[in-house]
Amino acid sequence: MEELKALLEVKNGFYGFESALHLNPFETVGDDIGLLNWNKYTLWISAYKGLASDGFYFAEDLFGSQFCMKADGVYLFDPEVASSEKIAKSINEWCSLILKDYDFLTGYTLAHAWQKKNGKIPIGYRLIPKIPFVLGGGFEVDNLYMERSHVALNARANIALQIKDLPDGSCINMKFS
Repeated sequence: MEELKALLEVKNGFYGFESALHLNPFETVGDDIGLLNWNKYTLWISAYKGLASDGFYFAEDLFGSQFCMKADGVYLFDPEVASSEKIAKSINEWCSLILKDYDFLTGYTLAHAWQKKNGKIPIGYRLIPKIPFVLGGGFEVDNLYMERSHVALNARANIALQIKDLPDGSCINMKFS
């Protein structure tokens, strides 16, 4: 947490790589939700029914995948399947990874293409797949729409909970609430 605190002291939240990466500010500023509010259980974490409760979420990629800190490092939380993968041992290592592979880890190329066609992505919004990636939706501009990040996370939790115990390749009948 000390490294995150140090990062926020240098730059208290930002959008980078043409808005493909969003680092939450410490406190909410206008439409930019701060870390304390972002990590409130009732905002979006509760929608995952315990599957997203074990991290401190501090940043997100273009598609709303969440970067979070846990006791042993930095993880990437996939909102469509509610799974976390450790990607770095520290915030400093995470920063290095982002700089080395920013296109893959942030979605930069699609952010650029989408904004060229549709205009700037407003603060608090992410690009969400119309057909979820986990269900075969393509990583392409025509499969994306803009949504408030926490609204999209709540909706994607519904998908994650329905498919969490299914083996790969299963047929599914999605229910939307």
